[in-house]
Amino acid sequence: MSSTEAPITPQVEADLAIAKRGCSELLVESEFTRKLARSHATGKPLRIKLGLDPTAPDIHLGHTVVLNKMRQLQDLGHTVIFLIGDFTSMIGDPSGRNATRPPLTAEQIHDNAKTYYAQASLVLDPAKTEIRYNSEWCDPLGARGLIQLASRYTVARMMERDDFTKRFKGGVPISVHEFLYPLLQGYDSVVLKADLELGGTDQKFNLLVGRELQKEYGQEPQCVLTMPLLEGVDGVDKMSKSKANYIGITESPESMFGKLMSISDTLMWKYFELLSFRSMDDILQLQKQVQEGMNPRDTKVALAQEIVARFHSQQAARDALSGFEARFRDGAIPDEMPEVQLGAAPLGILKVLREAGLVASGAEAQRNVEQGGVRVDGDRIEDKALQLPAGTYVVQVGKRKFARVTLTG
Repeated sequence: MSSTEAPITPQVEADLAIAKRGCSELLVESEFTRKLARSHATGKPLRIKLGLDPTAPDIHLGHTVVLNKMRQLQDLGHTVIFLIGDFTSMIGDPSGRNATRPPLTAEQIHDNAKTYYAQASLVLDPAKTEIRYNSEWCDPLGARGLIQLASRYTVARMMERDDFTKRFKGGVPISVHEFLYPLLQGYDSVVLKADLELGGTDQKFNLLVGRELQKEYGQEPQCVLTMPLLEGVDGVDKMSKSKANYIGITESPESMFGKLMSISDTLMWKYFELLSFRSMDDILQLQKQVQEGMNPRDTKVALAQEIVARFHSQQAARDALSGFEARFRDGAIPDEMPEVQLGAAPLGILKVLREAGLVASGAEAQRNVEQGGVRVDGDRIEDKALQLPAGTYVVQVGKRKFARVTLTG
Protein backbone atom coordinates (compact mmCIF):
# COMPACT_ATOMS: atom_id res chain seq x y z
CA MET A 1 0.00 0.00 0.00
CA SER A 2 1.40 3.42 -0.97
CA SER A 3 1.58 6.26 1.53
CA THR A 4 -1.34 8.01 -0.23
CA GLU A 5 -3.74 5.06 0.03
CA ALA A 6 -6.28 4.88 2.83
CA PRO A 7 -5.99 1.94 5.26
CA ILE A 8 -8.15 -1.16 4.89
CA THR A 9 -9.90 -1.15 8.25
CA PRO A 10 -12.21 -3.83 9.71
CA GLN A 11 -15.15 -1.55 8.87
CA VAL A 12 -14.05 -1.42 5.23
CA GLU A 13 -13.87 -5.21 5.19
CA ALA A 14 -17.34 -5.44 6.75
CA ASP A 15 -18.77 -3.07 4.13
CA LEU A 16 -17.09 -5.10 1.38
CA ALA A 17 -18.74 -8.26 2.71
CA ILE A 18 -22.16 -6.55 2.55
CA ALA A 19 -21.50 -5.44 -1.03
CA LYS A 20 -20.47 -8.95 -2.09
CA ARG A 21 -23.37 -10.81 -0.44
CA GLY A 22 -25.19 -12.79 -3.12
CA CYS A 23 -23.32 -11.14 -5.98
CA SER A 24 -22.09 -13.03 -9.03
CA GLU A 25 -19.00 -10.94 -9.68
CA LEU A 26 -17.25 -7.83 -8.41
CA LEU A 27 -14.84 -6.25 -10.88
CA VAL A 28 -12.29 -5.24 -9.78
CA GLU A 29 -12.50 -6.18 -6.09
CA SER A 30 -9.14 -4.65 -5.16
CA GLU A 31 -10.14 -1.37 -6.83
CA PHE A 32 -13.49 -1.29 -5.04
CA THR A 33 -11.82 -2.03 -1.71
CA ARG A 34 -9.57 1.00 -2.23
CA LYS A 35 -12.60 3.12 -3.15
CA LEU A 36 -14.34 2.05 0.07
CA ALA A 37 -11.25 2.78 2.14
CA ARG A 38 -10.89 6.23 0.59
CA SER A 39 -14.57 6.94 1.23
CA HIS A 40 -14.19 6.01 4.90
CA ALA A 41 -11.05 8.11 5.25
CA THR A 42 -12.46 11.23 3.57
CA GLY A 43 -16.13 10.96 4.50
CA LYS A 44 -17.03 11.35 0.82
CA PRO A 45 -19.68 8.81 -0.25
CA LEU A 46 -19.24 6.72 -3.36
CA ARG A 47 -21.53 7.33 -6.34
CA ILE A 48 -23.37 4.10 -7.08
CA LYS A 49 -25.40 3.81 -10.26
CA LEU A 50 -28.23 1.54 -11.35
CA GLY A 51 -29.88 2.06 -14.70
CA LEU A 52 -33.27 0.57 -15.57
CA ASP A 53 -35.11 0.95 -18.84
CA PRO A 54 -38.87 1.38 -18.36
CA THR A 55 -39.73 -1.34 -20.86
CA ALA A 56 -42.74 -2.48 -18.79
CA PRO A 57 -44.91 -0.57 -16.32
CA ASP A 58 -44.32 -2.77 -13.28
CA ILE A 59 -41.41 -4.00 -11.19
CA HIS A 60 -41.27 -7.60 -9.96
CA LEU A 61 -39.15 -9.32 -7.31
CA GLY A 62 -36.51 -10.19 -9.91
CA HIS A 63 -35.85 -6.46 -10.37
CA THR A 64 -35.52 -5.98 -6.62
CA VAL A 65 -32.41 -8.18 -6.44
CA VAL A 66 -30.28 -5.24 -7.60
CA LEU A 67 -32.53 -2.72 -5.82
CA ASN A 68 -31.92 -4.56 -2.53
CA LYS A 69 -28.18 -4.32 -3.10
CA MET A 70 -28.54 -0.61 -3.80
CA ARG A 71 -30.45 -0.20 -0.54
CA GLN A 72 -27.72 -2.03 1.39
CA LEU A 73 -25.07 0.28 -0.07
CA GLN A 74 -27.33 3.26 0.54
CA ASP A 75 -27.61 2.27 4.21
CA LEU A 76 -23.79 2.31 4.35
CA GLY A 77 -23.95 6.02 3.51
CA HIS A 78 -23.23 6.01 -0.21
CA THR A 79 -25.03 8.04 -2.88
CA VAL A 80 -27.46 5.99 -4.93
CA ILE A 81 -28.29 7.13 -8.46
CA PHE A 82 -31.47 5.58 -9.84
CA LEU A 83 -31.17 6.18 -13.57
CA ILE A 84 -34.24 5.80 -15.75
CA GLY A 85 -33.14 5.07 -19.30
CA ASP A 86 -35.83 6.99 -21.08
CA PHE A 87 -33.49 7.73 -24.01
CA THR A 88 -31.88 4.30 -24.28
CA SER A 89 -35.31 2.63 -24.09
CA MET A 90 -35.98 4.07 -27.53
CA ILE A 91 -33.06 1.96 -28.80
CA GLY A 92 -33.80 -1.27 -26.93
CA ASP A 93 -31.21 -3.25 -24.99
CA PRO A 94 -29.96 -6.15 -27.16
CA SER A 95 -28.47 -8.02 -24.17
CA GLY A 96 -29.21 -11.73 -24.30
CA ARG A 97 -31.39 -11.40 -27.38
CA ASN A 98 -31.11 -13.29 -30.63
CA ALA A 99 -33.10 -10.76 -32.63
CA THR A 100 -33.57 -7.03 -32.81
CA ARG A 101 -36.06 -5.82 -30.22
CA PRO A 102 -38.57 -3.25 -31.46
CA PRO A 103 -37.85 0.12 -29.82
CA LEU A 104 -40.51 1.66 -27.60
CA THR A 105 -42.30 4.86 -28.49
CA ALA A 106 -41.81 7.99 -26.40
CA GLU A 107 -45.39 7.64 -25.15
CA GLN A 108 -44.85 4.04 -23.99
CA ILE A 109 -41.65 5.02 -22.21
CA HIS A 110 -43.32 7.95 -20.48
CA ASP A 111 -46.24 5.83 -19.31
CA ASN A 112 -43.97 3.10 -17.94
CA ALA A 113 -41.55 5.51 -16.26
CA LYS A 114 -44.37 7.10 -14.25
CA THR A 115 -44.65 4.05 -12.01
CA TYR A 116 -41.01 2.91 -11.99
CA TYR A 117 -39.56 5.23 -9.39
CA ALA A 118 -42.64 5.05 -7.16
CA GLN A 119 -42.31 1.27 -7.07
CA ALA A 120 -38.52 1.35 -6.65
CA SER A 121 -39.05 3.63 -3.65
CA LEU A 122 -40.66 0.69 -1.88
CA VAL A 123 -37.09 -0.66 -1.65
CA LEU A 124 -34.84 2.40 -1.82
CA ASP A 125 -34.87 5.29 0.64
CA PRO A 126 -36.37 8.12 -1.47
CA ALA A 127 -34.77 10.80 0.73
CA LYS A 128 -31.31 9.44 -0.11
CA THR A 129 -31.86 8.61 -3.77
CA GLU A 130 -30.79 10.73 -6.74
CA ILE A 131 -33.15 10.11 -9.64
CA ARG A 132 -31.98 10.95 -13.16
CA TYR A 133 -33.14 10.42 -16.74
CA ASN A 134 -30.49 9.83 -19.39
CA SER A 135 -32.37 11.96 -21.90
CA GLU A 136 -30.90 14.88 -19.88
CA TRP A 137 -27.54 14.43 -21.61
CA CYS A 138 -28.29 12.09 -24.52
CA ASP A 139 -30.73 14.46 -26.22
CA PRO A 140 -28.29 17.42 -26.20
CA LEU A 141 -25.47 15.16 -27.42
CA GLY A 142 -26.66 15.54 -31.00
CA ALA A 143 -25.24 13.93 -34.13
CA ARG A 144 -21.80 15.54 -33.74
CA GLY A 145 -21.47 14.43 -30.14
CA LEU A 146 -22.66 10.93 -30.93
CA ILE A 147 -20.02 10.59 -33.68
CA GLN A 148 -17.33 11.78 -31.28
CA LEU A 149 -18.53 9.31 -28.65
CA ALA A 150 -18.57 6.44 -31.19
CA SER A 151 -14.96 7.22 -32.12
CA ARG A 152 -13.88 6.15 -28.62
CA TYR A 153 -14.93 2.50 -29.00
CA THR A 154 -14.12 -0.05 -31.69
CA VAL A 155 -16.33 -2.42 -33.67
CA ALA A 156 -13.98 -5.27 -32.72
CA ARG A 157 -14.61 -4.63 -29.02
CA MET A 158 -18.34 -4.39 -29.63
CA MET A 159 -18.34 -7.76 -31.41
CA GLU A 160 -16.88 -9.40 -28.30
CA ARG A 161 -20.45 -9.51 -26.96
CA ASP A 162 -21.68 -13.10 -27.08
CA ASP A 163 -25.12 -12.20 -28.40
CA PHE A 164 -23.70 -10.06 -31.21
CA THR A 165 -21.18 -12.78 -32.13
CA LYS A 166 -23.83 -15.52 -32.20
CA ARG A 167 -26.19 -13.43 -34.28
CA PHE A 168 -23.43 -12.48 -36.74
CA LYS A 169 -22.31 -16.10 -37.17
CA GLY A 170 -25.92 -17.24 -37.49
CA GLY A 171 -26.73 -14.69 -40.14
CA VAL A 172 -29.23 -12.93 -37.86
CA PRO A 173 -29.38 -9.19 -38.62
CA ILE A 174 -27.77 -6.71 -36.23
CA SER A 175 -28.93 -3.13 -36.65
CA VAL A 176 -26.34 -0.37 -36.30
CA HIS A 177 -28.46 1.37 -33.67
CA GLU A 178 -28.00 -1.64 -31.37
CA PHE A 179 -24.29 -0.81 -31.10
CA LEU A 180 -25.31 2.54 -29.67
CA TYR A 181 -27.01 1.01 -26.63
CA PRO A 182 -23.92 -0.15 -24.69
CA LEU A 183 -22.09 2.95 -25.87
CA LEU A 184 -24.71 5.30 -24.41
CA GLN A 185 -25.08 3.24 -21.23
CA GLY A 186 -21.34 3.63 -20.76
CA TYR A 187 -21.60 7.36 -21.44
CA ASP A 188 -24.15 7.58 -18.62
CA SER A 189 -21.36 6.51 -16.25
CA VAL A 190 -19.09 9.22 -17.62
CA VAL A 191 -21.68 11.95 -17.07
CA LEU A 192 -22.63 10.69 -13.60
CA LYS A 193 -19.01 10.01 -12.57
CA ALA A 194 -20.04 6.63 -11.19
CA ASP A 195 -17.73 4.77 -8.80
CA LEU A 196 -19.73 1.53 -9.01
CA GLU A 197 -22.42 0.32 -11.38
CA LEU A 198 -24.79 -2.54 -10.65
CA GLY A 199 -26.69 -4.82 -12.98
CA GLY A 200 -27.74 -8.38 -13.69
CA THR A 201 -25.24 -10.89 -15.04
CA ASP A 202 -26.66 -10.27 -18.52
CA GLN A 203 -25.49 -6.65 -18.27
CA LYS A 204 -21.79 -7.38 -17.71
CA PHE A 205 -20.64 -6.26 -21.15
CA ASN A 206 -22.57 -2.99 -20.98
CA LEU A 207 -21.19 -2.23 -17.52
CA LEU A 208 -17.62 -2.84 -18.66
CA VAL A 209 -18.10 -0.41 -21.55
CA GLY A 210 -18.67 2.24 -18.89
CA ARG A 211 -15.25 1.44 -17.37
CA GLU A 212 -13.52 1.82 -20.72
CA LEU A 213 -15.26 5.07 -21.63
CA GLN A 214 -14.45 6.60 -18.25
CA LYS A 215 -10.78 5.86 -18.92
CA GLU A 216 -11.14 7.52 -22.34
CA TYR A 217 -12.55 10.62 -20.66
CA GLY A 218 -9.78 10.72 -18.05
CA GLN A 219 -11.89 9.48 -15.14
CA GLU A 220 -11.15 6.79 -12.59
CA PRO A 221 -12.98 3.73 -13.97
CA GLN A 222 -16.06 2.51 -12.19
CA CYS A 223 -16.16 -0.93 -10.61
CA VAL A 224 -18.83 -3.39 -11.72
CA LEU A 225 -21.02 -5.54 -9.48
CA THR A 226 -23.28 -8.08 -11.14
CA MET A 227 -26.16 -9.84 -9.40
CA PRO A 228 -27.65 -13.23 -10.34
CA LEU A 229 -30.83 -13.42 -12.36
CA LEU A 230 -33.59 -14.69 -10.07
CA GLU A 231 -35.58 -17.69 -11.25
CA GLY A 232 -39.32 -17.27 -11.23
CA VAL A 233 -41.75 -19.34 -9.19
CA ASP A 234 -41.45 -22.17 -11.73
CA GLY A 235 -37.80 -22.60 -10.74
CA VAL A 236 -36.78 -22.86 -14.40
CA ASP A 237 -36.64 -19.55 -16.25
CA LYS A 238 -35.60 -16.16 -14.93
CA MET A 239 -38.46 -14.19 -13.44
CA SER A 240 -40.31 -12.47 -16.25
CA LYS A 241 -43.80 -11.24 -17.01
CA SER A 242 -43.57 -12.87 -20.42
CA LYS A 243 -42.93 -16.23 -18.74
CA ALA A 244 -45.85 -15.74 -16.32
CA ASN A 245 -43.60 -16.82 -13.44
CA TYR A 246 -43.20 -13.47 -11.74
CA ILE A 247 -44.24 -11.91 -8.44
CA GLY A 248 -45.06 -8.23 -8.88
CA ILE A 249 -44.24 -5.96 -5.95
CA THR A 250 -47.66 -4.31 -6.22
CA GLU A 251 -49.60 -7.59 -6.27
CA SER A 252 -52.10 -8.20 -3.50
CA PRO A 253 -50.69 -9.58 -0.23
CA GLU A 254 -52.63 -12.82 -0.76
CA SER A 255 -51.29 -13.35 -4.28
CA MET A 256 -47.72 -12.49 -3.27
CA PHE A 257 -47.85 -14.78 -0.23
CA GLY A 258 -49.32 -17.70 -2.17
CA LYS A 259 -46.76 -17.45 -4.97
CA LEU A 260 -43.86 -17.35 -2.50
CA MET A 261 -45.24 -20.41 -0.75
CA SER A 262 -45.36 -22.22 -4.11
CA ILE A 263 -41.60 -22.07 -4.77
CA SER A 264 -39.55 -25.20 -4.21
CA ASP A 265 -37.64 -25.79 -0.97
CA THR A 266 -34.36 -25.63 -2.90
CA LEU A 267 -35.15 -22.31 -4.60
CA MET A 268 -36.29 -20.88 -1.26
CA TRP A 269 -32.69 -20.49 -0.09
CA LYS A 270 -31.73 -18.43 -3.14
CA TYR A 271 -34.76 -16.21 -2.51
CA PHE A 272 -33.59 -15.79 1.09
CA GLU A 273 -30.09 -14.76 0.04
CA LEU A 274 -31.16 -12.35 -2.69
CA LEU A 275 -34.46 -10.97 -1.37
CA SER A 276 -34.38 -11.19 2.44
CA PHE A 277 -32.90 -8.49 4.64
CA ARG A 278 -31.94 -11.10 7.23
CA SER A 279 -28.22 -11.50 7.91
CA MET A 280 -26.41 -14.41 6.33
CA ASP A 281 -25.78 -15.77 9.83
CA ASP A 282 -29.56 -15.88 10.41
CA ILE A 283 -30.13 -17.63 7.07
CA LEU A 284 -27.42 -20.20 7.78
CA GLN A 285 -29.04 -20.84 11.16
CA LEU A 286 -32.39 -21.45 9.43
CA GLN A 287 -30.73 -23.89 7.03
CA LYS A 288 -29.23 -25.74 9.99
CA GLN A 289 -32.63 -25.96 11.69
CA VAL A 290 -34.21 -27.41 8.54
CA GLN A 291 -31.40 -29.95 8.28
CA GLU A 292 -32.10 -30.92 11.88
CA GLY A 293 -35.76 -31.57 11.17
CA MET A 294 -37.67 -28.30 11.11
CA ASN A 295 -40.40 -28.25 8.45
CA PRO A 296 -39.12 -26.18 5.50
CA ARG A 297 -42.65 -24.85 5.06
CA ASP A 298 -42.28 -22.93 8.34
CA THR A 299 -39.13 -21.31 6.99
CA LYS A 300 -40.91 -20.45 3.74
CA VAL A 301 -43.71 -18.82 5.73
CA ALA A 302 -41.11 -16.58 7.41
CA LEU A 303 -39.77 -15.54 4.00
CA ALA A 304 -43.25 -14.90 2.58
CA GLN A 305 -44.25 -12.82 5.59
CA GLU A 306 -41.08 -10.73 5.39
CA ILE A 307 -41.59 -9.94 1.70
CA VAL A 308 -45.31 -9.20 2.03
CA ALA A 309 -44.68 -6.95 5.06
CA ARG A 310 -42.04 -5.01 3.13
CA PHE A 311 -44.33 -4.14 0.25
CA HIS A 312 -47.59 -3.93 2.20
CA SER A 313 -47.59 -4.08 6.02
CA GLN A 314 -47.08 -6.41 8.97
CA GLN A 315 -50.85 -6.73 9.34
CA ALA A 316 -51.23 -7.59 5.66
CA ALA A 317 -48.60 -10.32 6.11
CA ARG A 318 -50.47 -11.77 9.09
CA ASP A 319 -53.77 -11.69 7.21
CA ALA A 320 -52.19 -13.34 4.16
CA LEU A 321 -50.87 -16.16 6.35
CA SER A 322 -54.29 -16.64 7.97
CA GLY A 323 -55.98 -16.74 4.56
CA PHE A 324 -53.41 -19.19 3.22
CA GLU A 325 -53.83 -21.53 6.17
CA ALA A 326 -57.63 -21.35 5.87
CA ARG A 327 -57.48 -22.35 2.21
CA PHE A 328 -55.19 -25.30 2.79
CA ARG A 329 -56.20 -26.59 6.21
CA ASP A 330 -58.45 -29.29 4.65
CA GLY A 331 -55.45 -31.09 3.24
CA ALA A 332 -51.67 -30.92 3.64
CA ILE A 333 -49.85 -29.57 0.63
CA PRO A 334 -46.59 -31.45 -0.05
CA ASP A 335 -43.36 -29.51 -0.05
CA GLU A 336 -42.26 -31.14 -3.32
CA MET A 337 -44.49 -31.82 -6.32
CA PRO A 338 -44.15 -32.24 -10.10
CA GLU A 339 -43.41 -29.02 -12.02
CA VAL A 340 -45.35 -28.72 -15.27
CA GLN A 341 -45.16 -25.93 -17.85
CA LEU A 342 -47.96 -25.60 -20.39
CA GLY A 343 -48.52 -23.06 -23.15
CA ALA A 344 -51.52 -21.52 -24.86
CA ALA A 345 -53.03 -19.75 -21.84
CA PRO A 346 -55.85 -19.29 -21.09
CA LEU A 347 -56.35 -23.04 -20.81
CA GLY A 348 -59.47 -24.93 -19.72
CA ILE A 349 -59.27 -26.65 -16.33
CA LEU A 350 -60.13 -30.06 -17.83
CA LYS A 351 -57.26 -29.80 -20.28
CA VAL A 352 -54.92 -28.57 -17.54
CA LEU A 353 -55.72 -31.66 -15.47
CA ARG A 354 -55.03 -33.98 -18.42
CA GLU A 355 -51.85 -32.31 -19.64
CA ALA A 356 -50.46 -32.04 -16.12
CA GLY A 357 -50.86 -35.80 -15.75
CA LEU A 358 -53.29 -35.55 -12.85
CA VAL A 359 -56.00 -37.55 -14.63
CA ALA A 360 -55.94 -40.17 -17.36
CA SER A 361 -58.78 -38.83 -19.49
CA GLY A 362 -61.17 -35.97 -20.06
CA ALA A 363 -63.98 -38.00 -18.55
CA GLU A 364 -61.98 -38.52 -15.37
CA ALA A 365 -61.19 -34.79 -15.24
CA GLN A 366 -64.86 -33.91 -15.62
CA ARG A 367 -65.93 -36.42 -12.97
CA ASN A 368 -63.41 -35.06 -10.44
CA VAL A 369 -64.63 -31.51 -10.94
CA GLU A 370 -68.28 -32.60 -10.58
CA GLN A 371 -67.45 -34.46 -7.36
CA GLY A 372 -65.60 -31.47 -5.87
CA GLY A 373 -62.22 -33.16 -5.95
CA VAL A 374 -60.30 -30.46 -7.84
CA ARG A 375 -58.63 -27.47 -6.21
CA VAL A 376 -56.54 -24.66 -7.64
CA ASP A 377 -54.42 -22.81 -5.08
CA GLY A 378 -56.61 -24.35 -2.39
CA ASP A 379 -59.91 -23.19 -3.85
CA ARG A 380 -62.42 -25.87 -4.84
CA ILE A 381 -63.29 -25.75 -8.56
CA GLU A 382 -66.92 -26.29 -9.52
CA ASP A 383 -66.97 -24.82 -13.05
CA LYS A 384 -65.95 -27.37 -15.69
CA ALA A 385 -65.59 -24.55 -18.22
CA LEU A 386 -63.12 -22.58 -16.07
CA GLN A 387 -60.31 -21.01 -18.09
CA LEU A 388 -57.02 -20.43 -16.24
CA PRO A 389 -55.04 -17.37 -17.39
CA ALA A 390 -51.25 -17.28 -17.57
CA GLY A 391 -49.66 -17.82 -14.18
CA THR A 392 -48.41 -20.47 -11.77
CA TYR A 393 -50.87 -22.60 -9.80
CA VAL A 394 -50.87 -25.48 -7.32
CA VAL A 395 -53.40 -27.88 -8.86
CA GLN A 396 -54.79 -30.69 -6.73
CA VAL A 397 -56.92 -33.74 -7.56
CA GLY A 398 -58.22 -35.67 -4.59
CA LYS A 399 -56.05 -35.82 -1.48
CA ARG A 400 -52.79 -37.06 -2.97
CA LYS A 401 -52.29 -35.75 -6.51
CA PHE A 402 -50.58 -32.37 -6.87
CA ALA A 403 -48.73 -30.44 -9.56
CA ARG A 404 -47.31 -26.95 -9.75
CA VAL A 405 -48.52 -25.83 -13.17
CA THR A 406 -47.18 -22.79 -15.00
CA LEU A 407 -49.28 -21.53 -17.91
CA THR A 408 -47.60 -19.25 -20.42
CA GLY A 409 -49.27 -17.01 -22.94
